[in-house]
Amino acid sequence: AGINDRPSAVRYPRGEGVGIDLPSKGIPLEIGKGRIIRKGNTVAILSLGGRLSESLLAADDLTTRGLLITVADARFAKPIDEQMIEELASSHDILIIIEEGSVGGFSSHVLNFLANKGLLDGALKVRPMCLPDRFLDHDSPEKQYEEAGLCAEHIVKTALTALESQDSISPVRA
Repeated sequence: AGINDRPSAVRYPRGEGVGIDLPSKGIPLEIGKGRIIRKGNTVAILSLGGRLSESLLAADDLTTRGLLITVADARFAKPIDEQMIEELASSHDILIIIEEGSVGGFSSHVLNFLANKGLLDGALKVRPMCLPDRFLDHDSPEKQYEEAGLCAEHIVKTALTALESQDSISPVRA
């Protein structure tokens, strides 16, 4: 890590993840900057951590249903990419925040930012998806994510449910 002026943590989860091709010589990431993986205009999925691949699968499913989906990789829990989050909130009807953390984690930090910016005062629907506030039985990670509702199928269901309630209020961007 190229940070030497403050405490920092690097998380190395087990298993495989979705990332970028590594260059032969490392290029430092800008601290606190996320990235847009896929650009749409109806639903934005903001992912932190290992659920990015499930977010992309959900976006594929939703695209087959005629929806234009943005998928963003937050990359950092703190500091959050305020510019990217503000852009997502301002240009989408639905914002789904998915993380492997619990209530009070990344999603709560994003919601606090959105509230303070007044971005929750309009028609934007926000749906945080995080681990439940209870113990999960010991099992494989995939089965635990399924039980917690953090799989592509659950992301799709969350988006469609939010869109159904949105349809009764205002037209959805296509």
